[in-house]
Amino acid sequence: MEKHGVKTGSSVTEFINLAEEQWVPENGARVVAKAWSDPAFKQRLMANGREAVAELGLSMPPHHRHLVVLENKTDLHNVIVCTQCSCTAFTIIGLPPDWYKDFEYRARAVRQSRTVLREMGLDLGPEVSIRVWDTTADTRYMVLPVQPPETRGWPEDKLAALVTKDGMIGVARL
Repeated sequence: MEKHGVKTGSSVTEFINLAEEQWVPENGARVVAKAWSDPAFKQRLMANGREAVAELGLSMPPHHRHLVVLENKTDLHNVIVCTQCSCTAFTIIGLPPDWYKDFEYRARAVRQSRTVLREMGLDLGPEVSIRVWDTTADTRYMVLPVQPPETRGWPEDKLAALVTKDGMIGVARL
């Protein structure tokens, strides 16, 4: 098969199709919307993210043994990073953006998180604590953004449309 002018093997083609069709941030947006609208689901999601997303038909690779969901609050902001490479819960929040893979982001997000977030357009006040979470070989993270108060009572599909990959990584607020 040929894709973008390059001949690929069947296993590579399958991988590309999965990435383009199934590993999209809309998966995570559904998870966030469900958590915002269903307190029982949110409780299960916070207790065991991997099992909770499976309830929505979303799977994770076997080596992603844990999905830890980090809840942002008005006075607490969580950010995820992979200091070793660029690991994310890609089947849930989509493939990592190019800036996430950049060595400078990976190094500075840990040491200078407030500055890095400000440079990316998110200026958090001093009253907001920032926690940076580094992925491990078997643990992936996802940020549960703060739900905008004016959206309470909205249907899940409308809520999901608000959620961005940047919000689930923690470099943006919705």
